[in-house]
Amino acid sequence: MTKKIVITGIGATTPLGGTAAESWASLLNGESGASTLDHEWVVRTQLPVTFAAQARVPSTEVLARHETKRLDPSSQFALIAGREAWADAGSPEADPERLAVDWATGIGGVWTLLDAWDTLRERGPRRVLPMTVPMLMPNGPGAAIGMDLHARAGITTVVSACASSTESLVNAYNRLQAGLADIVIAGGSEAAIHPLPIASFAAMQALSKRNDDPATASRPYDITRDGFVLGEGAAALVVETEEHAKARGARIYAELVGGAVTSDAYHITAPDPEGSAAARAMIAAIHNAGASLSDVSHINAHATSTPVGDIAEYNALRLVFGDLLEGIPVSATKASTGHLLGGAGAIEALFTVLALADRIAPPTINLANQDPNIPLDVVTTPRALPAGDLLAISNSFGFGGHNAVVGFRSA
Repeated sequence: MTKKIVITGIGATTPLGGTAAESWASLLNGESGASTLDHEWVVRTQLPVTFAAQARVPSTEVLARHETKRLDPSSQFALIAGREAWADAGSPEADPERLAVDWATGIGGVWTLLDAWDTLRERGPRRVLPMTVPMLMPNGPGAAIGMDLHARAGITTVVSACASSTESLVNAYNRLQAGLADIVIAGGSEAAIHPLPIASFAAMQALSKRNDDPATASRPYDITRDGFVLGEGAAALVVETEEHAKARGARIYAELVGGAVTSDAYHITAPDPEGSAAARAMIAAIHNAGASLSDVSHINAHATSTPVGDIAEYNALRLVFGDLLEGIPVSATKASTGHLLGGAGAIEALFTVLALADRIAPPTINLANQDPNIPLDVVTTPRALPAGDLLAISNSFGFGGHNAVVGFRSA
């Protein structure tokens, strides 16, 4: 028997705000989280890209000193988002044996790894911190949440590049359907605003180089788009069976109706331009929701603001929806947040949940001249969604050809 799976708590720390509510308000207000980087290493390393979308509220302002000292920034962000989501869900008195974590990251503890390498080279092996390995592990963020909340039904880490945290939500849904837990904290985090990732992404021509105007650099679907803006932060969602949620009197934001994962097997960085595998993921997610294509009321697109990525996703959307696509409002929220890599899917899923809960599609900023080859109905100012039963999907695609799509229905 298929169970109803629901969202009962949300939490986030993003370039738009230190909480989920602050991030959502800033998004609706049309703000950008991108700004010039004020770090000495930007000049010292002669980076070709000098801006990014940093977390608006530093972790040091939220966490205890010992937590920031013993956790990589990717884990710090995860712990902040996870704690907020858990409190937002009412801090349920859950059976630890029935509480799980499904977390994601694209890169993991890159700051810890590279700082430790610098220490080794410059000061020798005795100065390398003993906590280096636990801090750099990709499963560190999920483990931090799991230990904080005493989750003993399993802690899973997904590393599927920029599709990672959407895949974590799909896994959470499947875990609950299988009866392996009553509650799952799912989401993702990333903290890769470091000279090496910036230099590497810039070398492959993936980043925007609008150093003179960071706030408008991320411009999905615009004819002048020239790459994504690197972002950081985390988002968490408390996911549980409806039966469990109702038994404890929880507030329900939306229903998680499932999702799907496919792969292109095409290229390590470039998406399949035909979008067939991405289309299969969307179709499967909608089918798993027991819905038809005409039921979809809103799409939060992956839309990174890269020349090839945006058109490939449009091709996939057209394969799925055909002429129906013209009537579906599409939001591309990376225009405001930048690209959180492994954390992107989680924050976009959170925005999709709030879009359904508040009946409002968030805006896509910086779209001045829409690419005529991408004739989507792009939401550029907050737009009311209709009354009644609503279905929305959120797309994520990643290097390696990973495709993940998750669906939500209004509560």
